Amino acid sequence: MNHKNGFNPLSRTTAHRRAMSRNMVTSLFRYERITTTKSKALEVRKAAEKLITRAKTDSVHNRRIAAKFIADERILNKLFTELGPRMKDRNGGYTRVLKMGFRQGDAADVVILELVDYKLPEPEEKDAKAEKKAAKKVSAEKAVAAKE
Repeated sequence: MNHKNGFNPLSRTTAHRRAMSRNMVTSLFRYERITTTKSKALEVRKAAEKLITRAKTDSVHNRRIAAKFIADERILNKLFTELGPRMKDRNGGYTRVLKMGFRQGDAADVVILELVDYKLPEPEEKDAKAEKKAAKKVSAEKAVAAKE
């Protein structure tokens, strides 16, 4: 029976689990979207949501508590200057878990863990095509000028 067991040990030692959780939360705040297994995502989500709740009010106390969990200073600043204020009007539920399917090697459930207000980056295909066209035009002009 699994009564009153508050967390999933993920078949890891305490130190490994704590380090993995810190790294994954830092990556989530850096990229705002990570791909992982379902069980890891559900554990990381708990820590991430608590940190975002702390970040809604920027105080020295809250920064120090978050700094115990996030070692990267830039990510800590991003949490308190961007992510916390962005989630100010939201009462929890800052992350979402999207199912992707099963991993090829071990058939583990793979999910995407992302912040709810995550926006996909705009594709830059139009700019790349325009640059290629301009480069071809310039090279063609150089070829014509060289012949003359």
